[in-house]
Amino acid sequence: MTSSTQQAALEQEHDYGHHGPATGIKRWLFTTNHKDIGSLYLLFSLLMFLIGGGMAMVIRAELFQPGLQLVDPHFFNQMTTVHGLIMVFGAVMPAFTGLANWMVPMMIGAPDMALPRMNNWSFWILPFAFLILLASLFMEGGGPAFGWTFYAPLSTTYSNDNTALFVFAVHIMGVSSIMGAINVIVTIVNMRAPGMTWMKLPLFVWTWLITAFLLIAVMPVLAGAVTMVLTDKYFGTSFFDAAGGGDPVMFQHIFWFFGHPEVYIMILPAFGVISTIVPTFSRKKLFGYASMVYATSSIALLSFIVWAHHMFTTGMPLAGELFFMYATMLISVPTGVKVFNWVATMWRGSISFEVPMLFAIAFIVLFTLGGFSGLMLAITPADFQYHDTYFVVAHFHYVLVTGAVFSIMAAAYYWLPKWTGYMYSETLAKWHFWLSLISVNILFFPMHFVGLAGMPRRIPDYALQFADFNALISIGGFAFGLSQLLFVAVVFKCIAGGQRAPAKVWDGAEGLEWEVASPAPYHTFSTPPEVK
Repeated sequence: MTSSTQQAALEQEHDYGHHGPATGIKRWLFTTNHKDIGSLYLLFSLLMFLIGGGMAMVIRAELFQPGLQLVDPHFFNQMTTVHGLIMVFGAVMPAFTGLANWMVPMMIGAPDMALPRMNNWSFWILPFAFLILLASLFMEGGGPAFGWTFYAPLSTTYSNDNTALFVFAVHIMGVSSIMGAINVIVTIVNMRAPGMTWMKLPLFVWTWLITAFLLIAVMPVLAGAVTMVLTDKYFGTSFFDAAGGGDPVMFQHIFWFFGHPEVYIMILPAFGVISTIVPTFSRKKLFGYASMVYATSSIALLSFIVWAHHMFTTGMPLAGELFFMYATMLISVPTGVKVFNWVATMWRGSISFEVPMLFAIAFIVLFTLGGFSGLMLAITPADFQYHDTYFVVAHFHYVLVTGAVFSIMAAAYYWLPKWTGYMYSETLAKWHFWLSLISVNILFFPMHFVGLAGMPRRIPDYALQFADFNALISIGGFAFGLSQLLFVAVVFKCIAGGQRAPAKVWDGAEGLEWEVASPAPYHTFSTPPEVK
């Protein structure tokens, strides 16, 4: 059997098992095909993105004017908590896992993921985790209301019984993430095509390999934190209860030791996506491939030694403050290397502005802005002023919305024609881009100003002086939220059919989208993957 026939037989067996084709719901429930599982992850993440976005719009509606008007303050706290959890664990992480499932095997020339059944399981436990989390909102006392960072003693002494459901949901999400990460590592290490050495891997593969190691390192830390919260709440332990000899600040150390690498788990795959798209539409090879690989590794390693910059205001020795301040500033160096390399790739390139490239350029500019505000927060005495204000909210939303989410949208527009075999409506997609770009800045940019003026976050009411800015922010929020319905329309129109995509989709880019992602020899990707 030739290798292509073998691959076809293998895919058929993956899809159908030994008993002929599975159809309808069975196909999706039992699939072990990496493309199907990638699609499931992406559609699930889109659903969660819309649900989490709906919660954000509830928050912005309440904050549209001062005074308590729409929702109960306790419900407001539930919205801020569940919005954060859903966006981090339900929207951004599954979206990148979906992209990994789709693209990593094809980029390294593997027939599928290394552990296809585990792949299926790692997806199918996710909907149950979020069903448990969302169901808690409808139970007596409502859902978790202690913030997505669930600081003790808010999540232990002062919470109601939804804590158990929240802990169980987070455990399941963690198990899913760890299984996905193991799968990615085993696939990349063992299943690369002959001749694909480490320094020939496309950057998207590199960033996901490093992300997978981060996931395996930090998800057990999160599991430990939620387990201690659970036992403090229900089993009489006092890990975080000072009255029993515990320490509430220890919770923050454990949480942020997970939480800071987690931020990079959500942005490193985005770097991989941008490093794939920018060369295609610049018609040039990526500038500084090796330095990009080393920069990604440096960011991952440094992410473990900066966690306490979230905790300057809890009080720590001066030496500790200085260490975490300098370590945090140091992490901006490899990040800066990446930004300069993307700009150098575009420099004197023959650039065309298709929708994926528009999102990529917006990513570079706005993610860099988020990075600069992060650098401001790294300065210990300045952080004393900014801590827990809307300045922090503005900072991490620039990193995660115009960073992670924009890169996911860029990836969707870039690969949708390859995935579906059809071109999407370029006009609608451009409308989606421009509406998103304008509204996202109306939403998050003024938050810097209200934050610098001292408006605290996570509070359902505010002083009259912030009224005008908050009205503007809320209008931006609703505009951004509604713009995403255009994205849904574009995606589903494309899946439904339409104009056939050519074999080399970005033909203006001379079919380079497979070749320029890395210094791989051209033959590696000379045949685009079959349209399924």
